Amino acid sequence: MSNANFVLLYVESPEASASFYRALLERDPVEASATFVMFALDSGLVLGLWSRHSVRPSAVAAGGGGELAFRVPDAPVVDAAHARWKELGVSILQGPTDMEFGRTFVGLDPDGHRLRIFAPAAE
Repeated sequence: MSNANFVLLYVESPEASASFYRALLERDPVEASATFVMFALDSGLVLGLWSRHSVRPSAVAAGGGGELAFRVPDAPVVDAAHARWKELGVSILQGPTDMEFGRTFVGLDPDGHRLRIFAPAAE
């Protein structure tokens, strides 16, 4: 059971979140209903967007309590992703910056979930 491959985010509006992630991920969801939307990523990870109003047991946490991180090959890809996300209107919490682990930036989805793009520092 050490191979986690599914992340669920509780969202206000699955339809609005699906639209946001469709543009961000450049792919259509593989499943969609009024209360749940699912995207399959190339890495094998599945991203589920579940209405916080219909999840059982009830979800107590709101967005912003964690991060969904996307590893990219190098710093120029980080900067290009930042420019693209800005064009898409993504709210940027932290602009591109170099940190001890590498180059990174953080955006927010419509529910305040943190989305990090990062390229590990060269070893």
